[in-house]
Amino acid sequence: MNIVETDLPGVLIVEPSVFADERGFFLETFHQQRYAAAGIPGNQLAFVQDNHSCSRKGVLRGLHFQLENPQGKLVSAGTGAIFDVVADVNPDSSTYGRWVGVELTEHNHRQLWIPPGYAHGFCVLSDTAAFHYKCTAPYHPQSDAGVAWDDPLLAIDWPVDKPVLSEKDLALPRLSVVSRDRLP
Repeated sequence: MNIVETDLPGVLIVEPSVFADERGFFLETFHQQRYAAAGIPGNQLAFVQDNHSCSRKGVLRGLHFQLENPQGKLVSAGTGAIFDVVADVNPDSSTYGRWVGVELTEHNHRQLWIPPGYAHGFCVLSDTAAFHYKCTAPYHPQSDAGVAWDDPLLAIDWPVDKPVLSEKDLALPRLSVVSRDRLP
């Protein structure tokens, strides 16, 4: 397993060891001791919810976070390809307004660790993609929040011109109008 640090504190790219032959491949998607040694939850912060979504090409989901019960997430693409984005929307952070984008595919087997407190979103690059994420806190609808995917302060270089968005994501505000108490 190889761990790649990103420009955002605690956000890590995980490149698992993949054992492949003519039959296919095998890899560990999580091993508590190895991942804890790399800075991803071990005994002190356990995964409590697993999610799986499937989306078609051009779908963009995000940028989401939870105000209460913030979720850490270990994400990957089970099938297809996605462009996954983590953005720092905490105005008290030294990296406020910065983002990291990583391509996660069924072929590169990469995972991305997103600590609690970051905004997260992704768009689908392939015809369809199955997206998996392990979460450190359950979904808490009352504290669900987010910011606009095309926020000019973030200036994320999404690899899609006209994304397919949900009504919820179309209504997300820009950072410039969000009060401090509505950000991580």
